[in-house]
Amino acid sequence: MPSAATLQAFIAAVESGAHAQAIEDYYTEGATMRENQGEPRRGRDVLVAHEKAVLARTAKVVSECVQPVFVNGDHVVIRWIFTFTGLDGSTRRMEELAWQRWEGERIAQEEFFYDPAQFAPRP
Repeated sequence: MPSAATLQAFIAAVESGAHAQAIEDYYTEGATMRENQGEPRRGRDVLVAHEKAVLARTAKVVSECVQPVFVNGDHVVIRWIFTFTGLDGSTRRMEELAWQRWEGERIAQEEFFYDPAQFAPRP
């Protein structure tokens, strides 16, 4: 179970834009991430590389945690709102729920739930 201080430090890191660093600092070596019931990505190094690749396709990402954060033992649910600015200047807003299973002070498993229609081209 994460301490309140660790959880708030993790959220602060993501909100500051340190997405890849947050994975390095707060995930277990064998952590997994999964998008909308898809095949999980496995291993912290893989997760960091994927995050860096996503960030390389954007000019800017603004991340906001919508409080409250729900904690039940080792399980945490965070509601996030991300605003992506593309390299072409276009913006997309994405809202998701992140379900996490922590092992002590690190995330071992994370699954994201979001509506893929958020990525559809807009008129």
